[in-house]
Amino acid sequence: MKVCITKNYEDMSRKAANIIFSQIITKPDCVLGLATGSSPVGTYKELIKSYENGDLDFSAVTSVNLDEYRGLSGDSDQSYRYFMNHNLFDHVNINKAHTYVPDGKEPDADKACKAHDDIINEVGGIDLQLLGLGHNGHIGFNEPSDVFPKGTHCVDLTESTIEANKRFFESESDVPRQAYTMGIQNIMMARKILVVVSGADKAAILKKVVDGPVTPQVPASILQFHPDVTIIADEAAAAEL
Repeated sequence: MKVCITKNYEDMSRKAANIIFSQIITKPDCVLGLATGSSPVGTYKELIKSYENGDLDFSAVTSVNLDEYRGLSGDSDQSYRYFMNHNLFDHVNINKAHTYVPDGKEPDADKACKAHDDIINEVGGIDLQLLGLGHNGHIGFNEPSDVFPKGTHCVDLTESTIEANKRFFESESDVPRQAYTMGIQNIMMARKILVVVSGADKAAILKKVVDGPVTPQVPASILQFHPDVTIIADEAAAAEL
């Protein structure tokens, strides 16, 4: 596990984008595992700049997203499909037919989760998985638990996650209570993993992820066992390391 400490969020975003940039340049038809939330937004902005400058070509890239709220359609402005379109896909030359997000409108959870797992297998696995880090150590929507979930599954969101995400909705009651998310095994099978972490409110959990015991109570701690993980954290998030 490599930990890179940067001055601030902007510097973190640039360095993360450089790693993804290198992945695309090295393998133009790579499969990117993508994340949502506030942490990767700056990274996506940097990638868009590289595309607009003519330095990056997304035309052969495939993407597979970590998660989606159960019950939201892709055209809902709170869905993660909408987030990806708004923050990246609409601004680069990626083929949207090759961008995959779990189907939040599929009411059959087993069917939705199997379909997403099948897609990951069909595209040949993930070359580089981008992750954020939740306040309780979740990656994707893999919440603290007694076990590490394997494949894509339906989760009940914890109160802390609902609290963290309510800023994106009109009220807390509008936040979905369930989501479809890749499992820990899905994530760990990615060839490379890149984690972006920003802010003093993430310092305590990042300390547990990097230096604490590996436990499903801190889901991201499993990353200690992956052979190629880079964590890019700003100084505030890295304060306790």
